[in-house]
Amino acid sequence: MDFDLNEDQSLLRDSVERLAADLYPSLEGRQARLTAPLGFPEAGWAAFAELGVTGLPFSEAEGGLAGGPVETMLVMEAVGRNLVVEPLFASLVLGATALRLGGSPAQKETLLPGVIDGSLRLTLAHTERQSRYDLEDVATVARRSGEKFVLSGAKSVVPNADAAGLMVVSARVSGERRDPHGIGLFLVPADAAGVAIEAYPTQDGGRAAEVSFSEVTLPADAALGDPEGGLPLLERIIEHGIAALAAEAVGSMDALHKLTVEYLKTRTQFGVSVGSFQALQHRAVDMLIQLEQARSMALYAAMMVEAEDSGARAAALAAVKVQINKACRFVGQEAVQLHGGIGMTLEYLGAHHFKRLAMIEYQLGDTAHHLRRITQGENGLLAA
Repeated sequence: MDFDLNEDQSLLRDSVERLAADLYPSLEGRQARLTAPLGFPEAGWAAFAELGVTGLPFSEAEGGLAGGPVETMLVMEAVGRNLVVEPLFASLVLGATALRLGGSPAQKETLLPGVIDGSLRLTLAHTERQSRYDLEDVATVARRSGEKFVLSGAKSVVPNADAAGLMVVSARVSGERRDPHGIGLFLVPADAAGVAIEAYPTQDGGRAAEVSFSEVTLPADAALGDPEGGLPLLERIIEHGIAALAAEAVGSMDALHKLTVEYLKTRTQFGVSVGSFQALQHRAVDMLIQLEQARSMALYAAMMVEAEDSGARAAALAAVKVQINKACRFVGQEAVQLHGGIGMTLEYLGAHHFKRLAMIEYQLGDTAHHLRRITQGENGLLAA
């Protein structure tokens, strides 16, 4: 199998890496960007949009770049390597995947121009306080009212909700709280009457929000696809999210490993570089092994995320998340220990990579959750 990038992919990788490096030349520059009202400067988002990144997953006929999972992987690696805080994961991956896979021609015609030119940002609101990682656990209700829906409930830890113009919200149209049937995905304007957004910064420099919906009236065409059969679409969105997080983690681990090796070369003890100590060399090599295993899994995720066999696809992405989670923890903790005290100081760039890797480990499912899905055959992963 050929893993070499073609000319267009190489150009995209280099262009995004160059833009991200220009926007984030130093830790001080990144921290200054976090002080913007939405947690990132609008100029940075506009720069990614001008490069075409916001239109990456959409076809050329729709005005996009016709990029696939590999192209998304390249973008997200740059995001991780440079600790980018613009909401590319929330909008480019989660929101755009929902619209790309579930949107009707009319919905796409109305919304895609704004998404592609960057004037409309998206996000996914699916987690609830009681649901943890179970996608079918939905208590938010979309009640039918004539030809319309009335949305009531709440969502937690919605990424970049305060920066989004449109949210993709999971809500129950019928059935009991944990019933896999009867769940719909709805396009909800962030400024709709009855929507309340309580935003806050997250530990890794990003932003999230608690979002409540109080009798929010939605038209019939607000539903993405079947309003009572949206769980399979939600699962596809999360799978694309896992693939993107795997790539972001690889970028961050790569940068953190390089920082650690450079530190070992320059830090002296007993009159010599600590990098000359064989035990520390072995630990740096162990970090590299975990990084390269994670890189292989990110490639595997890019290969499998569009697979037609839903069972094989789900099992593959669950396995990817397990390995990525383990690598995030190992590389992050080893980096901190090899640095010593400086590895935990917020004045040092490595500590911020550590924090982001720690967040990725729990985002869209922790290790125990995905191991359980694989070993117990949840959602048919290993069902006979």
